[in-house]
Amino acid sequence: MTASIHEKIVIVDYGSQYTQLIARRVREHQVFCTITTPAVTEAELRDPGVKAVILSGGPSSVYGADAPRLPKGIMDLDVPILGICYGMQLLSQHFGGEVKPAKEREFGRREIEVLQADCLFDCTPRNQDVWMSHGDQVERLDESFIALARTETCPWAAARHKERPVFGIQFHPEVHHSDHGKQILRNFLFDIAGCRGDWAMSAFIEEQIGRIRKQVGNRKVICGLSGGVDSSVAAVIVHRAIGDQLSCIFVDNGLMRKNEGDEVEATFREHFQMDFHRVDASDRFLDELAGVSDPEKKRKIIGRVFIEVFEDKAKEFDDVGFLVQGTLYPDVIESVSAHGGPSQTIKSHHNVGGLPERLGFGLVEPLRDLFKDEVRAVGREMGIPEHILGRHPFPGPGLGVRLLGEIHREDVKILQDADAILQQEMRRSEIYDDIWQAFCVLLPVRSVGVMGDERTYEKVCAVRCVNSTDGMTADWYPMPYEIMARISNRIINEVRGINRVCYDISSKPPATIEWE
Repeated sequence: MTASIHEKIVIVDYGSQYTQLIARRVREHQVFCTITTPAVTEAELRDPGVKAVILSGGPSSVYGADAPRLPKGIMDLDVPILGICYGMQLLSQHFGGEVKPAKEREFGRREIEVLQADCLFDCTPRNQDVWMSHGDQVERLDESFIALARTETCPWAAARHKERPVFGIQFHPEVHHSDHGKQILRNFLFDIAGCRGDWAMSAFIEEQIGRIRKQVGNRKVICGLSGGVDSSVAAVIVHRAIGDQLSCIFVDNGLMRKNEGDEVEATFREHFQMDFHRVDASDRFLDELAGVSDPEKKRKIIGRVFIEVFEDKAKEFDDVGFLVQGTLYPDVIESVSAHGGPSQTIKSHHNVGGLPERLGFGLVEPLRDLFKDEVRAVGREMGIPEHILGRHPFPGPGLGVRLLGEIHREDVKILQDADAILQQEMRRSEIYDDIWQAFCVLLPVRSVGVMGDERTYEKVCAVRCVNSTDGMTADWYPMPYEIMARISNRIINEVRGINRVCYDISSKPPATIEWE
Protein backbone atom coordinates (compact mmCIF):
# COMPACT_ATOMS: atom_id res chain seq x y z
CA MET A 1 0.00 0.00 0.00
CA THR A 2 1.38 3.42 -0.82
CA ALA A 3 1.35 5.79 2.08
CA SER A 4 0.56 8.76 -0.20
CA ILE A 5 -2.84 7.23 -0.94
CA HIS A 6 -3.73 5.35 2.24
CA GLU A 7 -3.62 6.29 5.87
CA LYS A 8 -1.24 4.26 7.96
CA ILE A 9 0.19 3.79 11.42
CA VAL A 10 3.96 3.51 11.86
CA ILE A 11 5.05 1.01 14.53
CA VAL A 12 8.61 1.46 15.77
CA ASP A 13 10.01 -1.90 16.86
CA TYR A 14 12.20 -1.91 19.96
CA GLY A 15 12.59 -5.68 20.00
CA SER A 16 9.38 -6.75 21.70
CA GLN A 17 8.16 -10.29 21.12
CA TYR A 18 4.72 -8.71 20.62
CA THR A 19 5.55 -6.15 17.89
CA GLN A 20 4.02 -8.17 15.06
CA LEU A 21 0.98 -8.71 17.26
CA ILE A 22 0.54 -4.93 17.55
CA ALA A 23 0.48 -4.77 13.76
CA ARG A 24 -2.04 -7.59 13.56
CA ARG A 25 -4.34 -5.85 16.03
CA VAL A 26 -4.13 -2.54 14.16
CA ARG A 27 -4.97 -4.23 10.87
CA GLU A 28 -7.91 -6.03 12.45
CA HIS A 29 -9.43 -2.55 12.71
CA GLN A 30 -8.90 -2.17 8.93
CA VAL A 31 -6.12 0.35 9.44
CA PHE A 32 -2.92 -0.24 7.49
CA CYS A 33 0.36 -0.17 9.39
CA THR A 34 4.06 -0.77 8.86
CA ILE A 35 6.80 -1.89 11.23
CA THR A 36 10.12 -0.12 11.17
CA THR A 37 13.15 0.39 13.44
CA PRO A 38 14.30 3.34 15.59
CA ALA A 39 16.51 4.27 12.63
CA VAL A 40 13.45 5.34 10.63
CA THR A 41 14.05 8.70 8.97
CA GLU A 42 12.17 11.86 9.80
CA ALA A 43 11.08 12.08 6.18
CA GLU A 44 9.39 8.69 6.42
CA LEU A 45 7.58 9.71 9.59
CA ARG A 46 6.39 12.89 7.88
CA ASP A 47 4.80 11.00 5.01
CA PRO A 48 1.35 12.56 4.55
CA GLY A 49 -0.34 9.19 5.05
CA VAL A 50 1.02 8.71 8.58
CA LYS A 51 -1.79 9.18 11.10
CA ALA A 52 0.05 8.12 14.27
CA VAL A 53 3.16 6.42 15.63
CA ILE A 54 3.22 3.51 18.09
CA LEU A 55 6.41 2.74 20.02
CA SER A 56 6.65 -0.94 20.93
CA GLY A 57 7.96 -2.59 24.03
CA GLY A 58 11.43 -4.08 24.19
CA PRO A 59 13.97 -5.87 26.40
CA SER A 60 16.34 -2.92 26.95
CA SER A 61 16.60 -0.47 29.81
CA VAL A 62 16.33 3.18 28.78
CA TYR A 63 19.47 3.87 30.82
CA GLY A 64 21.56 1.24 29.07
CA ALA A 65 24.57 2.47 27.11
CA ASP A 66 23.37 0.81 23.91
CA ALA A 67 19.65 1.27 24.52
CA PRO A 68 17.70 2.23 21.39
CA ARG A 69 16.39 5.79 21.43
CA LEU A 70 13.46 7.69 20.03
CA PRO A 71 13.54 8.14 16.25
CA LYS A 72 15.09 11.39 15.14
CA GLY A 73 12.55 14.17 14.81
CA ILE A 74 9.62 12.18 16.21
CA MET A 75 8.72 14.78 18.81
CA ASP A 76 8.44 17.41 16.09
CA LEU A 77 5.61 15.50 14.43
CA ASP A 78 2.04 16.71 14.55
CA VAL A 79 0.54 13.23 14.98
CA PRO A 80 -0.46 11.22 18.06
CA ILE A 81 2.16 8.97 19.66
CA LEU A 82 1.45 5.91 21.80
CA GLY A 83 4.29 4.37 23.79
CA ILE A 84 3.83 0.79 24.99
CA CYS A 85 6.00 -0.46 27.88
CA TYR A 86 9.58 0.43 26.79
CA GLY A 87 8.04 2.97 24.42
CA MET A 88 6.34 4.67 27.36
CA GLN A 89 9.60 4.70 29.30
CA LEU A 90 11.38 6.40 26.38
CA LEU A 91 8.69 9.09 26.27
CA SER A 92 8.99 9.55 30.02
CA GLN A 93 12.74 9.96 29.75
CA HIS A 94 12.36 12.50 26.93
CA PHE A 95 10.01 14.65 29.00
CA GLY A 96 12.23 14.60 32.09
CA GLY A 97 10.55 11.79 33.96
CA GLU A 98 12.25 9.06 35.95
CA VAL A 99 12.43 5.36 35.09
CA LYS A 100 13.71 2.90 37.70
CA PRO A 101 13.87 -0.85 38.24
CA ALA A 102 10.53 -1.78 39.76
CA LYS A 103 10.57 -2.80 43.41
CA GLU A 104 8.23 -5.60 42.39
CA ARG A 105 8.57 -6.59 38.75
CA GLU A 106 5.28 -7.19 36.98
CA PHE A 107 4.93 -10.15 34.63
CA GLY A 108 1.58 -11.57 33.67
CA ARG A 109 -1.95 -10.48 34.53
CA ARG A 110 -2.34 -7.42 36.73
CA GLU A 111 -5.37 -5.32 37.58
CA ILE A 112 -5.22 -1.63 36.78
CA GLU A 113 -7.42 1.08 38.18
CA VAL A 114 -8.41 3.70 35.60
CA LEU A 115 -8.01 7.15 37.21
CA GLN A 116 -9.16 9.40 34.38
CA ALA A 117 -12.12 8.83 32.05
CA ASP A 118 -9.82 9.74 29.21
CA CYS A 119 -10.61 8.93 25.57
CA LEU A 120 -7.94 6.21 25.64
CA PHE A 121 -10.05 4.26 28.14
CA ASP A 122 -13.49 5.07 26.74
CA CYS A 123 -15.92 2.13 26.88
CA THR A 124 -13.71 0.20 29.33
CA PRO A 125 -14.34 -0.43 33.06
CA ARG A 126 -12.67 1.37 35.95
CA ASN A 127 -10.94 -1.85 37.03
CA GLN A 128 -9.63 -4.24 34.38
CA ASP A 129 -7.03 -6.94 33.90
CA VAL A 130 -4.05 -6.18 31.64
CA TRP A 131 -0.87 -8.00 30.66
CA MET A 132 2.31 -6.64 32.18
CA SER A 133 5.87 -7.60 31.20
CA HIS A 134 8.45 -5.22 32.63
CA GLY A 135 11.32 -4.93 35.08
CA ASP A 136 11.71 -1.15 34.80
CA GLN A 137 8.80 1.23 35.22
CA VAL A 138 8.02 4.94 35.29
CA GLU A 139 8.41 6.19 38.87
CA ARG A 140 7.88 9.87 38.15
CA LEU A 141 6.54 11.84 35.20
CA ASP A 142 6.93 15.50 34.37
CA GLU A 143 4.10 17.73 35.61
CA SER A 144 2.98 18.12 31.99
CA PHE A 145 1.58 14.58 32.23
CA ILE A 146 -1.62 13.24 33.78
CA ALA A 147 -1.82 9.73 35.25
CA LEU A 148 -4.58 7.73 33.57
CA ALA A 149 -4.20 4.38 35.36
CA ARG A 150 -2.19 2.67 38.09
CA THR A 151 -1.60 -0.71 39.73
CA GLU A 152 -0.75 -1.41 43.36
CA THR A 153 2.97 -1.17 42.54
CA CYS A 154 3.03 0.92 39.36
CA PRO A 155 1.80 4.53 39.87
CA TRP A 156 1.98 5.37 36.16
CA ALA A 157 0.42 2.36 34.42
CA ALA A 158 -0.94 4.79 31.81
CA ALA A 159 -0.52 8.52 31.23
CA ARG A 160 -1.07 11.29 28.70
CA HIS A 161 0.46 14.66 28.03
CA LYS A 162 -1.78 17.57 29.06
CA GLU A 163 -1.40 19.48 25.79
CA ARG A 164 0.05 17.14 23.19
CA PRO A 165 -1.43 13.86 21.82
CA VAL A 166 1.28 11.80 23.51
CA PHE A 167 0.19 8.71 25.45
CA GLY A 168 2.03 6.01 27.36
CA ILE A 169 0.87 2.67 28.75
CA GLN A 170 3.03 0.30 30.75
CA PHE A 171 1.00 -2.79 29.81
CA HIS A 172 0.46 -4.61 26.51
CA PRO A 173 -2.99 -3.98 24.99
CA GLU A 174 -2.14 -6.11 21.95
CA VAL A 175 -2.20 -9.46 23.78
CA HIS A 176 -5.53 -11.16 24.42
CA HIS A 177 -4.76 -11.35 28.17
CA SER A 178 -5.47 -7.60 28.35
CA ASP A 179 -9.23 -7.89 28.61
CA HIS A 180 -10.02 -4.53 27.00
CA GLY A 181 -6.83 -4.06 24.99
CA LYS A 182 -8.66 -4.20 21.68
CA GLN A 183 -10.94 -1.36 22.72
CA ILE A 184 -8.00 0.70 23.98
CA LEU A 185 -6.24 0.36 20.63
CA ARG A 186 -9.49 1.16 18.84
CA ASN A 187 -9.85 4.33 20.89
CA PHE A 188 -6.31 5.37 19.98
CA LEU A 189 -6.76 4.64 16.27
CA PHE A 190 -10.15 6.23 15.74
CA ASP A 191 -10.85 8.73 18.52
CA ILE A 192 -7.30 10.02 18.95
CA ALA A 193 -5.56 9.46 15.60
CA GLY A 194 -8.71 10.00 13.52
CA CYS A 195 -8.28 6.94 11.32
CA ARG A 196 -11.09 6.03 8.92
CA GLY A 197 -10.50 2.27 8.94
CA ASP A 198 -10.97 1.90 5.20
CA TRP A 199 -8.15 -0.52 4.42
CA ALA A 200 -9.84 -3.45 2.68
CA MET A 201 -8.63 -6.45 0.69
CA SER A 202 -10.59 -5.40 -2.39
CA ALA A 203 -8.84 -2.02 -2.43
CA PHE A 204 -5.50 -3.73 -1.81
CA ILE A 205 -6.00 -6.02 -4.81
CA GLU A 206 -6.89 -3.18 -7.17
CA GLU A 207 -3.92 -1.12 -6.07
CA GLN A 208 -1.52 -4.05 -6.47
CA ILE A 209 -2.86 -4.71 -9.95
CA GLY A 210 -2.08 -1.11 -10.91
CA ARG A 211 1.33 -1.27 -9.30
CA ILE A 212 2.25 -4.52 -11.07
CA ARG A 213 1.20 -3.18 -14.47
CA LYS A 214 3.30 -0.06 -13.94
CA GLN A 215 6.33 -2.06 -12.74
CA VAL A 216 6.25 -4.73 -15.45
CA GLY A 217 5.20 -2.78 -18.52
CA ASN A 218 5.32 -5.06 -21.55
CA ARG A 219 7.96 -7.45 -20.18
CA LYS A 220 7.30 -11.14 -19.55
CA VAL A 221 7.07 -12.45 -15.99
CA ILE A 222 7.61 -15.96 -14.67
CA CYS A 223 6.45 -17.48 -11.41
CA GLY A 224 7.83 -20.50 -9.60
CA LEU A 225 4.49 -21.96 -8.60
CA SER A 226 4.51 -24.57 -5.83
CA GLY A 227 0.79 -24.86 -5.23
CA GLY A 228 1.18 -23.52 -1.69
CA VAL A 229 -0.86 -20.60 -0.37
CA ASP A 230 1.70 -17.82 -0.90
CA SER A 231 2.84 -18.65 -4.43
CA SER A 232 -0.75 -19.42 -5.49
CA VAL A 233 -2.16 -16.09 -4.32
CA ALA A 234 0.83 -14.19 -5.75
CA ALA A 235 0.38 -15.92 -9.11
CA VAL A 236 -3.34 -15.20 -9.31
CA ILE A 237 -3.01 -11.51 -8.48
CA VAL A 238 -0.19 -11.06 -11.03
CA HIS A 239 -2.19 -12.97 -13.65
CA ARG A 240 -5.17 -10.70 -13.04
CA ALA A 241 -2.86 -7.72 -13.60
CA ILE A 242 -1.00 -8.79 -16.76
CA GLY A 243 -2.74 -11.92 -18.11
CA ASP A 244 -0.70 -13.89 -20.62
CA GLN A 245 2.46 -11.92 -19.88
CA LEU A 246 2.75 -14.30 -16.91
CA SER A 247 4.04 -17.85 -17.28
CA CYS A 248 3.98 -20.22 -14.32
CA ILE A 249 6.60 -22.93 -13.93
CA PHE A 250 5.65 -25.80 -11.68
CA VAL A 251 8.60 -28.08 -10.87
CA ASP A 252 7.34 -31.54 -9.91
CA ASN A 253 10.10 -33.03 -7.78
CA GLY A 254 8.28 -36.31 -7.17
CA LEU A 255 8.20 -35.56 -3.44
CA MET A 256 4.79 -33.97 -3.20
CA ARG A 257 1.60 -35.28 -1.63
CA LYS A 258 -0.40 -37.90 -3.52
CA ASN A 259 -1.95 -36.46 -6.71
CA GLU A 260 -0.95 -32.95 -5.66
CA GLY A 261 0.78 -32.18 -8.93
CA ASP A 262 -2.37 -33.03 -10.90
CA GLU A 263 -4.51 -30.89 -8.59
CA VAL A 264 -2.20 -27.88 -8.94
CA GLU A 265 -2.16 -28.25 -12.71
CA ALA A 266 -5.95 -28.51 -12.93
CA THR A 267 -6.45 -25.47 -10.72
CA PHE A 268 -4.13 -23.11 -12.53
CA ARG A 269 -4.32 -24.38 -16.11
CA GLU A 270 -8.05 -25.04 -16.26
CA HIS A 271 -9.70 -22.97 -13.51
CA PHE A 272 -7.56 -19.83 -13.87
CA GLN A 273 -6.50 -20.53 -17.48
CA MET A 274 -2.90 -19.53 -16.90
CA ASP A 275 0.09 -20.21 -19.12
CA PHE A 276 1.09 -23.15 -16.95
CA HIS A 277 4.19 -25.30 -17.51
CA ARG A 278 4.67 -28.46 -15.49
CA VAL A 279 8.18 -29.89 -15.46
CA ASP A 280 8.30 -33.51 -14.33
CA ALA A 281 11.76 -33.74 -12.81
CA SER A 282 10.96 -36.51 -10.32
CA ASP A 283 13.52 -38.94 -11.75
CA ARG A 284 16.24 -36.31 -11.68
CA PHE A 285 15.55 -35.44 -8.04
CA LEU A 286 15.34 -39.06 -6.89
CA ASP A 287 18.50 -40.04 -8.80
CA GLU A 288 20.44 -37.19 -7.15
CA LEU A 289 19.12 -38.20 -3.72
CA ALA A 290 20.02 -41.88 -4.07
CA GLY A 291 22.15 -43.11 -1.17
CA VAL A 292 21.94 -39.81 0.74
CA SER A 293 20.67 -40.02 4.33
CA ASP A 294 21.92 -36.80 5.95
CA PRO A 295 18.95 -34.41 6.15
CA GLU A 296 20.95 -31.25 5.47
CA LYS A 297 22.53 -32.83 2.40
CA LYS A 298 19.08 -33.85 1.19
CA ARG A 299 17.80 -30.30 1.61
CA LYS A 300 20.77 -28.84 -0.27
CA ILE A 301 20.43 -31.33 -3.11
CA ILE A 302 16.70 -30.63 -3.47
CA GLY A 303 17.34 -26.87 -3.44
CA ARG A 304 20.17 -27.08 -5.98
CA VAL A 305 18.29 -29.34 -8.38
CA PHE A 306 15.23 -27.10 -8.17
CA ILE A 307 17.32 -24.10 -9.22
CA GLU A 308 18.87 -26.04 -12.09
CA VAL A 309 15.53 -27.34 -13.36
CA PHE A 310 13.83 -23.97 -13.02
CA GLU A 311 16.72 -22.19 -14.70
CA ASP A 312 16.69 -24.62 -17.65
CA LYS A 313 12.97 -24.09 -18.15
CA ALA A 314 13.16 -20.32 -17.75
CA LYS A 315 15.62 -20.12 -20.65
CA GLU A 316 12.84 -21.23 -22.99
CA PHE A 317 11.02 -17.93 -22.49
CA ASP A 318 11.99 -14.73 -24.30
CA ASP A 319 12.08 -11.22 -22.88
CA VAL A 320 11.55 -12.26 -19.26
CA GLY A 321 12.27 -9.38 -16.92
CA PHE A 322 10.68 -10.36 -13.62
CA LEU A 323 10.16 -13.23 -11.22
CA VAL A 324 7.10 -13.43 -8.99
CA GLN A 325 7.85 -14.19 -5.36
CA GLY A 326 5.42 -14.78 -2.50
CA THR A 327 7.34 -12.75 0.08
CA LEU A 328 5.19 -11.97 3.14
CA TYR A 329 5.47 -9.11 5.61
CA PRO A 330 7.08 -11.19 8.40
CA ASP A 331 9.94 -11.92 5.95
CA VAL A 332 10.37 -8.20 5.35
CA ILE A 333 10.32 -7.46 9.09
CA GLU A 334 13.01 -10.09 9.75
CA SER A 335 15.17 -8.54 7.08
CA VAL A 336 14.70 -5.02 8.42
CA SER A 337 15.62 -6.16 11.94
CA ALA A 338 18.67 -8.04 10.68
CA HIS A 339 19.98 -4.95 8.90
CA GLY A 340 19.29 -2.52 11.73
CA GLY A 341 17.07 -0.35 9.60
CA PRO A 342 14.70 -0.20 6.65
CA SER A 343 15.84 -2.56 3.94
CA GLN A 344 14.52 -4.06 0.74
CA THR A 345 16.74 -7.13 0.94
CA ILE A 346 14.96 -10.32 1.89
CA LYS A 347 16.89 -13.16 3.52
CA SER A 348 18.28 -15.47 0.89
CA HIS A 349 16.22 -18.47 1.92
CA HIS A 350 13.06 -16.46 1.36
CA ASN A 351 14.05 -15.94 -2.26
CA VAL A 352 13.18 -18.83 -4.55
CA GLY A 353 16.52 -20.56 -4.16
CA GLY A 354 18.39 -17.35 -4.93
CA LEU A 355 16.94 -17.33 -8.46
CA PRO A 356 16.46 -13.57 -8.82
CA GLU A 357 20.19 -12.94 -8.42
CA ARG A 358 21.17 -15.94 -10.55
CA LEU A 359 18.85 -15.12 -13.44
CA GLY A 360 19.14 -11.34 -13.26
CA PHE A 361 15.38 -10.82 -12.90
CA GLY A 362 13.60 -8.10 -11.03
CA LEU A 363 11.20 -9.14 -8.29
CA VAL A 364 7.44 -8.79 -8.28
CA GLU A 365 6.26 -9.21 -4.68
CA PRO A 366 2.54 -8.42 -4.47
CA LEU A 367 2.16 -9.85 -0.94
CA ARG A 368 5.10 -8.24 0.82
CA ASP A 369 2.80 -6.00 2.92
CA LEU A 370 0.60 -8.85 4.17
CA PHE A 371 0.47 -11.37 7.01
CA LYS A 372 -0.54 -14.96 6.29
CA ASP A 373 -4.18 -14.57 7.26
CA GLU A 374 -4.41 -11.49 5.06
CA VAL A 375 -2.97 -13.46 2.15
CA ARG A 376 -5.77 -16.00 2.59
CA ALA A 377 -8.31 -13.16 2.65
CA VAL A 378 -6.92 -11.85 -0.65
CA GLY A 379 -7.09 -15.37 -2.09
CA ARG A 380 -10.76 -15.73 -1.11
CA GLU A 381 -11.51 -12.33 -2.64
CA MET A 382 -10.03 -13.58 -5.93
CA GLY A 383 -11.82 -16.92 -5.92
CA ILE A 384 -8.95 -19.27 -5.14
CA PRO A 385 -10.37 -22.64 -3.99
CA GLU A 386 -10.49 -23.18 -0.24
CA HIS A 387 -8.59 -26.49 -0.50
CA ILE A 388 -5.57 -24.43 -1.56
CA LEU A 389 -6.03 -21.50 0.83
CA GLY A 390 -6.64 -23.71 3.85
CA ARG A 391 -3.87 -26.18 3.12
CA HIS A 392 -1.52 -27.06 5.95
CA PRO A 393 2.09 -25.83 5.67
CA PHE A 394 4.27 -28.07 3.52
CA PRO A 395 8.09 -28.02 3.67
CA GLY A 396 10.09 -26.86 0.66
CA PRO A 397 11.89 -30.21 0.34
CA GLY A 398 8.49 -31.93 0.48
CA LEU A 399 8.42 -35.58 1.49
CA GLY A 400 12.20 -35.61 1.24
CA VAL A 401 12.39 -34.66 4.92
CA ARG A 402 9.54 -36.97 5.93
CA LEU A 403 11.24 -40.04 4.49
CA LEU A 404 13.89 -40.49 7.15
CA GLY A 405 17.24 -41.78 5.99
CA GLU A 406 17.81 -42.74 2.36
CA ILE A 407 15.01 -42.09 -0.11
CA HIS A 408 13.79 -44.99 -2.25
CA ARG A 409 11.17 -44.70 -4.97
CA GLU A 410 8.93 -47.38 -3.46
CA ASP A 411 8.99 -45.58 -0.09
CA VAL A 412 7.79 -42.35 -1.69
CA LYS A 413 4.61 -44.09 -2.83
CA ILE A 414 4.14 -45.77 0.55
CA LEU A 415 4.37 -42.41 2.34
CA GLN A 416 2.10 -40.67 -0.17
CA ASP A 417 -0.57 -43.34 0.30
CA ALA A 418 -0.35 -43.18 4.10
CA ASP A 419 -0.44 -39.40 4.16
CA ALA A 420 -3.44 -39.35 1.81
CA ILE A 421 -5.38 -41.50 4.29
CA LEU A 422 -4.48 -39.12 7.12
CA GLN A 423 -5.69 -36.12 5.11
CA GLN A 424 -8.91 -37.91 4.10
CA GLU A 425 -9.79 -38.94 7.65
CA MET A 426 -9.11 -35.47 9.07
CA ARG A 427 -11.46 -33.92 6.52
CA ARG A 428 -14.04 -36.67 6.99
CA SER A 429 -14.01 -36.05 10.74
CA GLU A 430 -14.05 -32.27 10.21
CA ILE A 431 -10.92 -31.67 12.27
CA TYR A 432 -8.61 -30.63 9.41
CA ASP A 433 -9.13 -26.91 10.05
CA ASP A 434 -8.60 -27.41 13.80
CA ILE A 435 -5.00 -28.53 13.20
CA TRP A 436 -2.17 -26.27 12.08
CA GLN A 437 -0.11 -29.03 10.46
CA ALA A 438 -0.51 -32.79 10.13
CA PHE A 439 1.51 -35.33 8.22
CA CYS A 440 2.98 -38.84 8.15
CA VAL A 441 6.64 -39.73 8.54
CA LEU A 442 8.10 -43.01 7.26
CA LEU A 443 10.78 -44.29 9.63
CA PRO A 444 13.90 -46.17 8.45
CA VAL A 445 13.13 -49.09 10.76
CA ARG A 446 11.09 -52.25 10.44
CA SER A 447 8.99 -53.99 13.03
CA VAL A 448 7.48 -57.44 13.37
CA GLY A 449 3.75 -57.78 12.83
CA VAL A 450 1.09 -60.36 12.08
CA MET A 451 -1.39 -60.11 9.21
CA GLY A 452 -3.76 -63.04 8.96
CA ASP A 453 -1.66 -65.99 10.04
CA GLU A 454 1.55 -64.65 8.51
CA ARG A 455 4.45 -62.86 10.14
CA THR A 456 5.33 -59.50 8.63
CA TYR A 457 8.46 -57.38 8.90
CA GLU A 458 7.58 -53.96 7.53
CA LYS A 459 7.91 -50.18 7.89
CA VAL A 460 6.79 -47.98 10.77
CA CYS A 461 4.72 -44.86 10.11
CA ALA A 462 4.59 -41.97 12.58
CA VAL A 463 1.68 -39.52 12.51
CA ARG A 464 2.49 -35.94 13.54
CA CYS A 465 -0.29 -33.38 14.25
CA VAL A 466 0.48 -30.03 15.88
CA ASN A 467 -1.09 -26.67 16.62
CA SER A 468 0.90 -23.47 16.31
CA THR A 469 0.54 -19.85 15.28
CA ASP A 470 3.89 -19.20 13.63
CA GLY A 471 5.82 -22.49 13.72
CA MET A 472 8.23 -21.17 16.37
CA THR A 473 6.52 -23.19 19.09
CA ALA A 474 3.97 -25.99 18.74
CA ASP A 475 1.86 -28.32 20.86
CA TRP A 476 0.87 -31.81 19.76
CA TYR A 477 -2.78 -32.14 18.86
CA PRO A 478 -4.86 -34.39 21.17
CA MET A 479 -6.59 -36.34 18.42
CA PRO A 480 -9.73 -38.22 19.54
CA TYR A 481 -9.06 -41.94 19.97
CA GLU A 482 -11.75 -43.08 17.55
CA ILE A 483 -10.28 -40.93 14.73
CA MET A 484 -6.77 -42.06 15.57
CA ALA A 485 -7.91 -45.70 15.47
CA ARG A 486 -9.53 -45.23 12.06
CA ILE A 487 -6.39 -43.65 10.64
CA SER A 488 -4.18 -46.42 12.01
CA ASN A 489 -6.44 -49.22 10.80
CA ARG A 490 -6.74 -47.79 7.32
CA ILE A 491 -3.00 -47.19 6.90
CA ILE A 492 -2.07 -50.70 8.05
CA ASN A 493 -4.81 -52.38 6.00
CA GLU A 494 -4.55 -50.31 2.82
CA VAL A 495 -0.88 -49.35 2.52
CA ARG A 496 1.27 -52.31 1.62
CA GLY A 497 4.61 -51.97 3.38
CA ILE A 498 3.46 -50.54 6.76
CA ASN A 499 2.45 -52.70 9.71
CA ARG A 500 2.76 -50.26 12.61
CA VAL A 501 1.50 -46.69 13.21
CA CYS A 502 2.71 -44.42 16.05
CA TYR A 503 1.40 -41.02 17.17
CA ASP A 504 3.97 -38.32 17.96
CA ILE A 505 3.16 -36.52 21.22
CA SER A 506 6.24 -34.27 21.31
CA SER A 507 5.92 -30.49 21.56
CA LYS A 508 8.26 -27.85 20.13
CA PRO A 509 10.53 -27.24 21.93
CA PRO A 510 12.27 -29.56 22.69
CA ALA A 511 11.32 -31.43 19.50
CA THR A 512 10.94 -29.77 16.11
CA ILE A 513 7.77 -30.02 14.03
CA GLU A 514 9.42 -31.88 11.16
CA TRP A 515 11.48 -34.95 11.98
CA GLU A 516 14.39 -33.92 9.78
